[in-house]
Amino acid sequence: MKASVFPLPPTAEPVPERQHMLCCRSCGAALSTVFVDLGVQPISNRFRSAADQSKPETFYPLRAFACDACKLVQLQDFGTPDEHFNDDYVYFSSFSTSWLEHARLYAGSMIERLKLDETSFVVEIASNDGYLLQNFVKAGIPCLGVDPAANCAAAARRQFGVETHVGFFGVDTAQALVGQGRQADLMAANNVLAHVPDINDFVAGFKILLKPAGVATFEFPHLLELMRHTQFDTIYHEHYSYLSLTALEPLFARHGLEMFDVERLSTHGGSLRLHVGHAGRRRASPAVDALRRDEAKAGLGRIETYASFGAEVVALKRRFLALLGAIKDAGKTIAGYGAPAKGNTLLNFCGVRTDFVDFTVDRNPAKQGLFLPGVAIPVLDVAAIRRARPDYVLILPWNLRDEIVADLSFIADWGGRFIVAIPEPHIVETC
Repeated sequence: MKASVFPLPPTAEPVPERQHMLCCRSCGAALSTVFVDLGVQPISNRFRSAADQSKPETFYPLRAFACDACKLVQLQDFGTPDEHFNDDYVYFSSFSTSWLEHARLYAGSMIERLKLDETSFVVEIASNDGYLLQNFVKAGIPCLGVDPAANCAAAARRQFGVETHVGFFGVDTAQALVGQGRQADLMAANNVLAHVPDINDFVAGFKILLKPAGVATFEFPHLLELMRHTQFDTIYHEHYSYLSLTALEPLFARHGLEMFDVERLSTHGGSLRLHVGHAGRRRASPAVDALRRDEAKAGLGRIETYASFGAEVVALKRRFLALLGAIKDAGKTIAGYGAPAKGNTLLNFCGVRTDFVDFTVDRNPAKQGLFLPGVAIPVLDVAAIRRARPDYVLILPWNLRDEIVADLSFIADWGGRFIVAIPEPHIVETC
């Protein structure tokens, strides 16, 4: 397939042709059912400097497929994991107050549930800047982070004293840790399973590193909620897979693991937290059967369910552009809040550039002074909202809407209002 089969944005550089059959990254079956086609897009977290604006930018097809056999939704591979997770990685978890609280509550719950103490060992995969493991450090529980981004690992050590191994997790890393006499009572994998290209090697590593009675938790946005609420912007090249219990149960079973409990969470528009251990050690809770029934009722076991999603996405795009167009036609100004990867998918798919959104702001200094990939919207400091006094603020990390509306309540002083695009484009009504 040629990357140039789609119309390329200005200065886009075609990707060389790749000749291979598309196969499911979990079960190996051939892929043929398109879940959604979002055209060509840049790497979502590859922000650009002012000097980069005169240089070509590479765009890759962003097309998700559903496996007819195991029902895993997944992207076609372009590039390598090193292009997403490296020393220039710009996502730091600690800049979200609500996410820090989410991590604190998780740590407290697992310490109590598993009776963790100074003799225990906790490992977090994709530990980022230590946002989660800091809670175990404070509790005096030995822990280790594993993360491929050296800058995030350095921040974890510097800010929170979190020991961090720099690298991708899989069988080799797990075996190396076991060789050092280290096995885990708890392994946390929050919002990382979707980021893994070789999902079998990744899950196999948990089988190796977990103690016989150890527990792993996998937290991720639930595909069922993505489909129900048209959350297509959570699809980007950094996310290789989009996950459901339907797709994951056979994957875990393949590696001698099984789920024994599940929690449904409100984070990221609706997430699951799976509790997983070695097969045959625990009886599954009623919540597991309830989730199986819900996914079956929603049709996640039928390939036809996946094939209809793309049309819903295109319809939402039209409604979003109509809303922005009406605002601009009225002579109003729009600024953005946030520079998340999901926002870059939304803006690139809809073709929203500075003709609609003057700038966006972000609390992360690593993003300030740069430009969003593809659409070249400048990223400024949060104080720019007060300086510019826009008529509307488009909230790009819609999963943090309530937090952002509260933080930016001052825009009401000049009659400012908020816009969100997902799950339905609308102007937010505030008190």
